[in-house]
Amino acid sequence: MKKREFFRITQWARRYDRDTGKFVVNISYETAAPHPTERVVAVAESFGLGLDQWEKFVVYDNVELKIEPTDIVLITGDSGSGKSVLLKALETDIKQDMDLTCINIADIFPESDKPLIETVGKTTEEALELLSKVGLNDAFLFLRSFEQLSDGQKYRYKIAKMMESKAQFWVMDEFLATLDRDTAKIVAYNLQKLARQEGRAVLVATTHNDLFEDLKPSVHVHKRFGKEIEVQYCPNESAKKCSLMKEIRIEEGTRSDYALLSGFHYRSHQIGIVRKIFRAVRGSEVAGAIVYCYPGMTVAGRLKVLPKMSVQELNQKLSVIMRVVVHPKYRTIGLGQKLVRETLPLAGTPYIEIIAVMAKYNPFAEKAGMQKIMEQPPPKHALAIREVLANLGFNTTLLGSQNYVLNRLRCLSDKQILDIHHAFMQNVHPKFMKEFFYHEPYGKRELYKLRVQTATLEKLAKLIHVTALLLQTKVYLFWKGKEEDMRE
Repeated sequence: MKKREFFRITQWARRYDRDTGKFVVNISYETAAPHPTERVVAVAESFGLGLDQWEKFVVYDNVELKIEPTDIVLITGDSGSGKSVLLKALETDIKQDMDLTCINIADIFPESDKPLIETVGKTTEEALELLSKVGLNDAFLFLRSFEQLSDGQKYRYKIAKMMESKAQFWVMDEFLATLDRDTAKIVAYNLQKLARQEGRAVLVATTHNDLFEDLKPSVHVHKRFGKEIEVQYCPNESAKKCSLMKEIRIEEGTRSDYALLSGFHYRSHQIGIVRKIFRAVRGSEVAGAIVYCYPGMTVAGRLKVLPKMSVQELNQKLSVIMRVVVHPKYRTIGLGQKLVRETLPLAGTPYIEIIAVMAKYNPFAEKAGMQKIMEQPPPKHALAIREVLANLGFNTTLLGSQNYVLNRLRCLSDKQILDIHHAFMQNVHPKFMKEFFYHEPYGKRELYKLRVQTATLEKLAKLIHVTALLLQTKVYLFWKGKEEDMRE
């Protein structure tokens, strides 16, 4: 194992050896009391105490710590034992060095009145990536403000801000003290995973003793009252999995299991004709669900991996993963990956595909064994309609909001509405046709055009919402099993 950089931390004397790049300090710390009052003297006399016992209390007595700039440091102990004193001394020492940067979670003050997507990252792409990494990978959450988040989500957001800062040391006192212990374990696991991926150091102090397995510290300092202290050094290796994953099992489920979690998915709750549903269960709690359905007829990317097939053959040999949804509490611990990996052989077909927007930012399906075939750009039909709407004054970033679209439609003239009718008549797409012929969207082009011609504003708003979905860049992924493994 690599030799550790040498910190001897003290409050009083500090020396930086530039030849070796090491800190050499003395860690001796004692509390000092103010001038004794009459009552203090009276108590000391009554119990036979010397005033020197009152004036000085040794917290650290020449303690030596060895900490590298990529260590995960966990400081535990009872309240009042000196954990925060040590953490503050470490932070002060780091900040005094010009070559090292440090950020304290207590110094992060989010912009509480703005959507999350506007408060992190320099670009939308960077914001989506940062928020996804900390488990805030939900389209609804992207648009919420910090004040609308739960305590656990607020902590995750602040971790994203620490990552964004590029600081080498992340400091957190009273680490996860206010969270329920399940959420605390998940956040601790996620924190160490991200810090190790980024090559950062973490310094945390807490009274809780249940986070060791998930944080997997490389340095563990346990402080007792008085001078007693224990320092344990461990290999600086990432935790393989969150401890809660041991309690989660995957089993076949029903539509009702998906219904419990469907509100956490940004897409419509309509999932079509279901082939199979599986659920992730922890105790009596449904933590996640995956829905397998029958495939659509035309999907970009499919011809790169499969020959052209009849409808009957497609239905027999191919399934599509229509939804993967994980309860927000259990995100970032690999549950989505586990749902995909363990159910692929159980879906009943030798081929499986998934088309997902989030896979661009969170490659859970690839990690589960699926192959990324291509990124699907928006179809020309959707791009043409977007251009028409933009020329009519629509904010095209808000096309997914039916309320915005409907209000905008009501402000247009009859001729402008007619332009939108014509745009949908000239740009026929199966997804548009489904709005009129849900079960039979193929082979009805002329009838579709007649329906569009007489569509109400409400129906046009729905078609524009479908356009917004088509404008997303999606990732096409594919999995090939074995014919003999097919099970219906």
